[in-house]
Amino acid sequence: KYLCSNCNNILKKALQTLCGHRYCSACLTWIIRNNKNAICQKCKEEDPNTLSEESLLAEERAFGDAAINKEISELKVHCVTPGCSWSGIMKDFEEHQSLCEYALIPCHTGCGHVVMRKRLADHLENGCANNVTVCQQCQRSLPSTECQVRTLFLQICGPVLHNLSCHVPSLIFRALREYLIFLTNKDGCCFSEVGCSFRGSKEKLKEHEKSAVGAHMLLLLQHMRQLKGTLCSTAKAARAVTPQAELNKLENKLHVFENIVAVLNKEVESSNMEIMAFRRQSELDQNIIRGLELKISELHRCLTQKDAGLSSLHKSLLFSEQASYDGIFLWKITDVGRKLQDSVTGRTVGLYSPAFYTAKYGYKVCLRVYLNGDGTGKGTHLSLFFVVMKGDYDALLPWPFRHKVTFMLLDQNNREHVIDAFRPDLTSASFQRPVHDMNVASGCPMFLPLAKLQSPRYAYVKEDTLFLKCIIE
Repeated sequence: KYLCSNCNNILKKALQTLCGHRYCSACLTWIIRNNKNAICQKCKEEDPNTLSEESLLAEERAFGDAAINKEISELKVHCVTPGCSWSGIMKDFEEHQSLCEYALIPCHTGCGHVVMRKRLADHLENGCANNVTVCQQCQRSLPSTECQVRTLFLQICGPVLHNLSCHVPSLIFRALREYLIFLTNKDGCCFSEVGCSFRGSKEKLKEHEKSAVGAHMLLLLQHMRQLKGTLCSTAKAARAVTPQAELNKLENKLHVFENIVAVLNKEVESSNMEIMAFRRQSELDQNIIRGLELKISELHRCLTQKDAGLSSLHKSLLFSEQASYDGIFLWKITDVGRKLQDSVTGRTVGLYSPAFYTAKYGYKVCLRVYLNGDGTGKGTHLSLFFVVMKGDYDALLPWPFRHKVTFMLLDQNNREHVIDAFRPDLTSASFQRPVHDMNVASGCPMFLPLAKLQSPRYAYVKEDTLFLKCIIE
């Protein structure tokens, strides 16, 4: 029940048709756009003989199936990308697909390589031919990430220590370089270089980084203090090269950064409190939304039941309007051209008339017509049959059915009606008391040649309408 009747994949934005089958919203739109008078494929597969107007597909005749969409969104699924162990529910799957560490993606620099998402940072650092930049200070060709680190050195520490970082191993340079690498590392927290030990999946990392902002600021503050001490040691070692004024300037900058981080830490803690309040309010809103969705689903179910009841009442009303209780029935068939074409193509095999009665409490019967013929008359004649149906008063009636049946196809110019009659074969199962809803039809397979039906000399079909009359004596 979770599969589309067209593409046979999991339903996306499920729509249910009047015949009860389900389609993806996009699939239904495509079918209707590319097929005139589209018919439900599932109805054709199940039983082509029972096709009705409910099997016709149209966007205004389909409605969103909120219940099935909700069920699908909560289905348990897992990622099939080799190496990935993610599992969850369907509504989170699309987000995971865009973040899956093991998915193969093309390098965004246009170098032509396809790499695993979790290896992209390493590829950019070491293997990407398009990710090379010339350092403006030392004119060396460096990976873009390393060049960004050296630019950061230039902004924070000034040109003297930047030149040192280009030529001399530095604890500070390595720390900043590793920090940038960890920003793109999906397995560990991007603050791991300053002391955070959290590791986990991409989804859990996102939650961790949101909830641990205050702790990260404290770790960063401690790291800045350690960095200050390291810089002082480095400065002493480089005193022969670096002027004292530059070192003093660097220390002042570090003090400024330290103060900024402390202020940011307080602001982050305040923001954290606001985020927690928003999160609680969001949970309350989600509960209200879920409650409203349940109410809407219940109302939708009630409306569906009422629609079914109205449909049943409508059918009963039509039957009462068309029913005859004196054994004489006049059947008006409209849109004859289209129905004849449907019969030729096999889309509609035969047409049943509304039921009528031989008397108020008499036999219940109906007619069946094959506009393109049936049996010996198939393709050459119009075939007309008489059907005995199961009625409410069968227990009180004599069986088998013995009444003479007369068929008439009326000439609408009142010149030459086509008339045929027969008496029931009392040994035939067609005229015994019905066990099922209706007996096997019996009548005239060669009632009228199709050439005569369509001849302009007669008015059997006029304004795309014909009239069949049945008289039961």
